Amino acid sequence: MAKTLQTLEPELLKPGVKAPVKETLLTPRFYTTDFEAVAQMDISAHEAELRAIVEELRADYNRHHFVRDSEFEQSWEHIDGETRRSFIEFLERSCTSEFSGFLLFKELSRRLKDRNPILADAFHFMARDEARHAGFLNKAMSDFNLSLDLRYLTKNRTYTFFPPEWIIYTVYLSEKIGYWRYILMFRHLESHPDKRFYPLFRYFESWCQDENRHGDFFKALLRSQPKLWNTWKSRLWVRFFLLSVFATHTLTVLERAAFYHSVGINPYEYNVQVIEKTNETAARAFPVILNTNHPDFFERLEQCSDIQFKMALIDRSDRLPIVKFFQKLPLLLSIIGHLLRLYSIKPINAESSREFVC
Repeated sequence: MAKTLQTLEPELLKPGVKAPVKETLLTPRFYTTDFEAVAQMDISAHEAELRAIVEELRADYNRHHFVRDSEFEQSWEHIDGETRRSFIEFLERSCTSEFSGFLLFKELSRRLKDRNPILADAFHFMARDEARHAGFLNKAMSDFNLSLDLRYLTKNRTYTFFPPEWIIYTVYLSEKIGYWRYILMFRHLESHPDKRFYPLFRYFESWCQDENRHGDFFKALLRSQPKLWNTWKSRLWVRFFLLSVFATHTLTVLERAAFYHSVGINPYEYNVQVIEKTNETAARAFPVILNTNHPDFFERLEQCSDIQFKMALIDRSDRLPIVKFFQKLPLLLSIIGHLLRLYSIKPINAESSREFVC
């Protein structure tokens, strides 16, 4: 059973407007990058594939999908307690993540418009999708008498600089793990409609197809840059980003187990499924993938989650900040130790098995 803390009541910036969640390593981040370096990328090796994906994005298959139907037109006051609080937190984090993608893609499209039209078009269409998702999620929050001030987020959120290579790795994994998160939850609720307590979940099938198309674009972009997959350094970076994304996913899912229980999902099993599917998918793009079948893999990730729970208890205590720091330090070092042990597990060579990955 996952150890979880009760979700806190939403803090407000003003009546009806939720204060942004405190920024931590587990919260969605806003990114910026070296736009000039992206503009100078030589994409000729995979230009045909990239053009095909751009045309698929241009077709906008979901342009009529994100329309609220009559099922939304009711009171949602019956969703209360921990279910309500944890669902609002899910909506906020999802909306923030989508809005973060919108801001990055929009700026990339603007900066590349006269330099690299193919990439500019792709980022323009992906920004359109991310904005649509964020708006739909924010509208869902309004059903619970809350919303996010996205202009406030734009101006006040911390922007993290990542070089283009890191952006490609992280966004590719973010889109692909997003696909598996959405489609697995959709399939579960399709089989257990009694657990679908809010109509948003019906939209997840088409939603995840947007994530999949975005991931396919970043896969083609990655493969067009040999330095991102054909060097010994790239193999080390790939392992790092895979492990970082999988560790973050584990901590996030198990820390918010209450939400998954509310829709009838076992968070441990769901976490394993999402990670294994994402890892398998990553073999289409990356030179190596992680050995998730190793007996230590999920055991150590779950131990990290248990340690994170202890750190969260310390954070919520009324002790002095300096006392909290020294109480948390050995726990943080323990998490780092587990991750280093996981990083040292021999990876699987994806290049040699690529032809067998469907």
